Amino acid sequence: MTKSLNMVTSLCDEVDNIGYVPTVNPNYVKWGSFSDVETIVKAKKFFPVYIAGPSGNGKTMMVEQACAKAKREYIRVNLSPETDEDDLIGGFRLKDGNTVFVKGPVIKAMESGCILLLDELDRATNKIMCLQSVLEGNSVLLKKTGETIFPAEGFNIIATANTSGRGSDDGRYTAASILDDAFLERFPITINQPWPSKAIEKKIVMNAMEFNSCTDEDFADKLVTWTKIIRDTYDADGIDDVISTRRLDHIIQAYSVFRDRVKSITLAVNRFSPETSLAFIDLYTKIDAGELKDEPSAQNQEPKF
Repeated sequence: MTKSLNMVTSLCDEVDNIGYVPTVNPNYVKWGSFSDVETIVKAKKFFPVYIAGPSGNGKTMMVEQACAKAKREYIRVNLSPETDEDDLIGGFRLKDGNTVFVKGPVIKAMESGCILLLDELDRATNKIMCLQSVLEGNSVLLKKTGETIFPAEGFNIIATANTSGRGSDDGRYTAASILDDAFLERFPITINQPWPSKAIEKKIVMNAMEFNSCTDEDFADKLVTWTKIIRDTYDADGIDDVISTRRLDHIIQAYSVFRDRVKSITLAVNRFSPETSLAFIDLYTKIDAGELKDEPSAQNQEPKF
């Protein structure tokens, strides 16, 4: 039986605010473009930002912690190829036998004037073109209800991605989409976030060790040396995989459980091919034994992968 029009209502006011102010992480190390992101967040101006960088190098956490420090509410939306207008703007849902319209996270962020974090933006498809007017700071017409939504003061969009929106040339991020130029043009600035320096990464590792009650500065030194050699070799096209800052955190978590350096690394790198895993483990054992004490370039040595 077809429902009458008066049964089509809005659930917008019944839905709790999905945004929140993140908790300050005392172990977080501020580095890279953190101060710029924090300045943008504090400004409470509409100024969309696109942040690109390798997976696992702290892009999302940087935005989260900038919001935490500024005491700004934010809403995080993880995008995928299936994400569409209904997910972002809103759509009809069934509630107690009635058809109700539920506003999506984009509209909720606009109304509350908070930071909207579009995470993994380059995993989305052209279905996100529904955000064109939102990225211009304009009002949005909810076509399904006829309501016009105006952005509240403080509303802003920050997007994170592994690529600059042109796809992945090296094939590392096979699910990355080529985003429409008209869409990318709506972002005034792009921040490229590389890997942290060796000194910064050691601070990150030491903080993670302290948090996991497994502080071992010697292990931290050797881990960041190991990681730096692997990344340099990857940049020189010597290997196909790399160790991310996130994976270092996984190693530390394993170390806090097993208290065994090589076992912790082995379990964390098992996700790579057997050849790569064995090469990574062999490299670390050489560093741990003192056979490699710094980057290969400093000793004119080349690691064998």
